[in-house]
Amino acid sequence: MNSPSISTCGSSEHLLYRRSFLQSVLAANATLQIGGLGVAAETPTGEALRRQQKRALFIWLAGGSSQFETWDPKPGRETGGPFRPIQTAVPGYQVCELMPKLAGLMQKIAVVRSLNTVITAHEPAADLISTGRPKEAALDYPEMGVVLAKELASQDSLLPDYVSFFPATEGRRRPATGFLGGRHAPLLLENSMRPGDIDLPSGLSDLEHKEREDLRQRLSSEFGNRRAGSDLVSGYNSAYAKVRGLMRTDHLFDLDREPAATRERYGRTEFGQQCLLARRLLEAGVPMVKVARGFWDSHHDNFESHRELVPDFDNVLSVLLTDLDDRGLLDSTLVIVLSEFGRTPAINKDVGRDHYAAAWSSAFAGCGIQGGAIHGRTDEDGKTVADGEANASDVAATIYTALGIDPRKDYHVGLRPVPLAKEDSKPITTILS
Repeated sequence: MNSPSISTCGSSEHLLYRRSFLQSVLAANATLQIGGLGVAAETPTGEALRRQQKRALFIWLAGGSSQFETWDPKPGRETGGPFRPIQTAVPGYQVCELMPKLAGLMQKIAVVRSLNTVITAHEPAADLISTGRPKEAALDYPEMGVVLAKELASQDSLLPDYVSFFPATEGRRRPATGFLGGRHAPLLLENSMRPGDIDLPSGLSDLEHKEREDLRQRLSSEFGNRRAGSDLVSGYNSAYAKVRGLMRTDHLFDLDREPAATRERYGRTEFGQQCLLARRLLEAGVPMVKVARGFWDSHHDNFESHRELVPDFDNVLSVLLTDLDDRGLLDSTLVIVLSEFGRTPAINKDVGRDHYAAAWSSAFAGCGIQGGAIHGRTDEDGKTVADGEANASDVAATIYTALGIDPRKDYHVGLRPVPLAKEDSKPITTILS
């Protein structure tokens, strides 16, 4: 699998091990005990939502993909660039010629062409899009993926609540758990397709390992029952159970179990193979998966870089959507394509496009989405939103609504009620089914 050469700090903290996974979950439970967080009690609605087994997949185009070379071409304009538009399966709607496969699947995809998210610096913009909220000094908000993991995960599942493929190219930020702590923090697979250090020690059988775990759980439960802090002990047991679940479901991360033809369809790029693995995890019951594809920050040679990136994206997303649909998973899986922002209408002296948040695009498919819906439009040069303006909070409210989650649902931090989506947010109803 080929990727442009990159350098990393090489820190061992970037690797996922069983011990670090345990530590993050246990620290989260301690945070919940000490920090005074009280999340809304479980409701029949929440239980019903989990029974529906809804799932979410974020496709994160790290660095900021160009709307001109994807969802919102401007043919014949000075801002448009060299690529032609092509007609899609939706009458009257065109995409860039670099996306012929997605053009044929537009009846399954909804596009929002009218995002105005203001912020154009990578990390603050990523925080805004990922949480749906501007930064607030008094409160650290969790990213939507963490919230979705909490809302959609089954309490008794031994699978991870959230798996995030985290390439070094996205190293400027990690998913923020915010005031929810680490209970639903993602299992980070950084430049890897499989969790590390989850094999049994040499010489220890499955039966011996189970007997040790049964004894550990019985002793810890007896300890907790006699003392204050039983919730914390329960958190320890939950953390161990999740690790044991990883160990028992290790086969999900083995792509050699997939037919060679399927692997070829997705493409032998890192992005393609990670999306295939994402499909395996979603099918097995992991409620929240994120796949990040880097190198979209095209300040130099925008057209050459998108000539390489967009066809891979076009192939992988089209195969993924078709695969999910063929397996009966698309109706229960929300697929979200987002970046930090878009790219400038102006082409700079290095034949690149810079950061632009005043008028850009995102795409959605699957659960709760009206395929073929095109919301909003930009002016003829793509410089401003001409109709249907939406912001990051509106995107968050749309995602929650599509999955059947009330965006007005309150969590509580201390005595303060905090709705999932910002109070003034509005779901983009045009694209909802």
